[in-house]
Amino acid sequence: MKINFLILALAASVVACTPSGNDAKSDADASDKSAAGENTLAVNDEKAEKDGILELGATLPAADVKMKNIDGTDHHLQGLAKENGLIVIFSCNTCPFVVGNGKKSEGWEGRYAAIHDYAAKADIGMALINPNEAKRGKGDGMSDMQARYKDKGLKGPYLLDESHVVADAFGALTTPHVFMFDGEMNLIYKGAIDDSVDSAADVKEPYLMNAIDAHVAGKPIDPASTRQLGCSIKRVKA
Repeated sequence: MKINFLILALAASVVACTPSGNDAKSDADASDKSAAGENTLAVNDEKAEKDGILELGATLPAADVKMKNIDGTDHHLQGLAKENGLIVIFSCNTCPFVVGNGKKSEGWEGRYAAIHDYAAKADIGMALINPNEAKRGKGDGMSDMQARYKDKGLKGPYLLDESHVVADAFGALTTPHVFMFDGEMNLIYKGAIDDSVDSAADVKEPYLMNAIDAHVAGKPIDPASTRQLGCSIKRVKA
């Protein structure tokens, strides 16, 4: 009886933790290891194309879709771009890859402000976008976004993507998921912020910072595509 009960309990746990539809695909991509574990971010353009992620060279999608900022103003991505481009990071308030996991992992959120400032010096705009429509009443609503923005000292617009319209246009899969566009609004980098979600001190490859440097210097971005690592975007089912 104890063995049978254990089998049933394990089966229930698997069902509860397995996402469906698009979420299943993105969670499989996102978490070879936990947010507190070892992370290997490999370039994987072919798989990205199969997953429907925006391709390098593509024009900024949903450029004129208005989204509500945490200060009550409306913004669209085209209006947030600067002379040398725009960085879009799909993010949230609830994913451990973003907010951390206690002592195990600090998450990427704490690096957002530094990225914002670095991009601003390069005359590149930046926007954080919360696409987690299915969790608006569970930590990812506007009031939650406003509180977290203030508490964590975030910078730049933090926009609510209603019904994940913008995330869908990008083919974004995870929080976080980074997209960087040049001054002509063509995609020149996509994927991860760097190679260590657990600790900024352990970063060996600051992918996004390197992409900014290469872009401003007029050099090729290498790698221009890295593997996004995070929690699946919590979409509502149609």
